Amino acid sequence: MDPEGADNNILVQSSTVDLGENFPQYAKTNIRQVAGKYFGRLSTASVHVTREGITYRCTVNMQMGALKIMSGEAKNKDLYAAFRAALQKTAKQLRRSKRELRDDKGERTDKDALLREGARNPGRDRDDAGLPMNDEGDYRAAAE
Repeated sequence: MDPEGADNNILVQSSTVDLGENFPQYAKTNIRQVAGKYFGRLSTASVHVTREGITYRCTVNMQMGALKIMSGEAKNKDLYAAFRAALQKTAKQLRRSKRELRDDKGERTDKDALLREGARNPGRDRDDAGLPMNDEGDYRAAAE
């Protein structure tokens, strides 16, 4: 599903706040933009706004494809600022899950060799006291 035809899957609602005509369009546009940026297959999205005293609490839930639902919540005196902060939190979760799923990370081949060597250093020719050592770790034979 492309993010452009996902308007019917984006729900913007509030039981106590009159959202007007501009805010739902603003929210849908920004959710489609974030969905297109990270995965592009928006299954469902919802925005819920409540009023707590003089602040707005905005919750953004997004599900992309078969991934789990990502959720972000923020409070602010400005409704649009609360929505942007909640959307940024959701976008951060989407970004991290996309990074986790990518396969283009290089694999370190030298890391395994370093871990196997551990405490053993093949180029080490002196003990902790600074005395020269032979191959068996006995410094007396090398000092002679």
